[in-house]
Amino acid sequence: MNPPNQPRIKLTQRPDYRENYANSVQVRPSTWDFFLQFGVMEQTVPEEVEVRMFQGIYLSPQQAKAVLALLQNHVAGYEKAFGEIQLTPLPGAGGPVQ
Repeated sequence: MNPPNQPRIKLTQRPDYRENYANSVQVRPSTWDFFLQFGVMEQTVPEEVEVRMFQGIYLSPQQAKAVLALLQNHVAGYEKAFGEIQLTPLPGAGGPVQ
């Protein structure tokens, strides 16, 4: 049995499209969706880390799972090409930075 023809996907950018750098992402799941908040973490004094959040995105559980699969695939390819990504140093357990 042949699968039905898939529609062609056309990607366009809205006039307000922007690209940003984030080194912090907070994830807040709920029964209905996942809320991702992106920000930039900066430490200017030893006793404080500031995270300036600039974008929040809601994803359906299905879309979150699709993003997870895409990221796993791309991270595996990156590590194959450049070596294992190290996650150290890790923030202290239970801290405000997640």
